[in-house]
Amino acid sequence: QVQLVESGGGLVQAGGSLRLSCAASGSIVSINDMGWYRQAPGKQREAVATITRGGSTYYVDSVKGRFTISRDNAKNTVYLQMNSLKPEDTAVYYCHADIWTEVPRYRGYWGQGTQVTVSS
Repeated sequence: QVQLVESGGGLVQAGGSLRLSCAASGSIVSINDMGWYRQAPGKQREAVATITRGGSTYYVDSVKGRFTISRDNAKNTVYLQMNSLKPEDTAVYYCHADIWTEVPRYRGYWGQGTQVTVSS
């Protein structure tokens, strides 16, 4: 079926940068919205950034001016460029995508998550 695989997480010092990637694969007809969500231990998962197929973007206030979401529709891939990272950005980051499959069926899919740790 469909799966989303994230990569690019890791350990970085405050002020540094990371670039996350998420590639969707499987019986995909097309992908609508894609986005990045994050969850810190003991906290609710929150939307960080989303992007429509046409390129319209949303960012949570805490990352505006620091993070940039982008996508490559030909590669079924979404990216999150994270600059000026802060310790409070530490979380597991999850990719999400709304996908039409062959049957046809339309629903959301989640990646397995990638850890981002920012040290002070």
